[in-house]
Amino acid sequence: MNNRVFLFDLDATVTKVEILPALAEQVGKAKQIAELTERTMHGELPFKSSFLMRVDMLKTIPISTVSRIVEQTPLNEKIVDFIAENRERCYIVTGNLDVWIEPLIKKIGLPMTHCYCSAASVENDMLLRVNSVLDKELVVQQFVQPVVAIGDGSNDADMVRLAEVGIGYGGVRPVAYSLMSNATHVVYDEERLCAFLRTLCE
Repeated sequence: MNNRVFLFDLDATVTKVEILPALAEQVGKAKQIAELTERTMHGELPFKSSFLMRVDMLKTIPISTVSRIVEQTPLNEKIVDFIAENRERCYIVTGNLDVWIEPLIKKIGLPMTHCYCSAASVENDMLLRVNSVLDKELVVQQFVQPVVAIGDGSNDADMVRLAEVGIGYGGVRPVAYSLMSNATHVVYDEERLCAFLRTLCE
């Protein structure tokens, strides 16, 4: 067996929807958040500044409420099954905040040690501040093993570019052009994606 590791984007790759727009409905800012998310996914806005703007709009929601909503996010079950079969070799790489997504990561079946994400501080069940915003490119550079990276948006392009095998997954939403131009493969069907990933485990 080879020693490849698999790095999965979370939103619209492992999940069937974007997480932040779903949260935005709680504070009546779904339209603004959706617009920022789309512009970011297409590479029109830098991820870090866009993410901080979106977090600022959502920070009035209690952490416990966010965690409950996020935990109910629908998942691409075939991808989750692949992760379960290869738990030691799979990682989630997402810009989302640790304090928001921990229950969802556990639902997927991974420990937080297998999740690279942005980090925040919490006080009295409210978001106190964002401490760091994840750079996906730096995550790939840390691995000694060959990397297979899977994502859909512009913020995944550098992660995919640096991977031995970089996959644009368009099963939920169209693959961003910047990612597609850096990918070794583009797959639009979840079942075919997982079949391909299994060949990379051999």
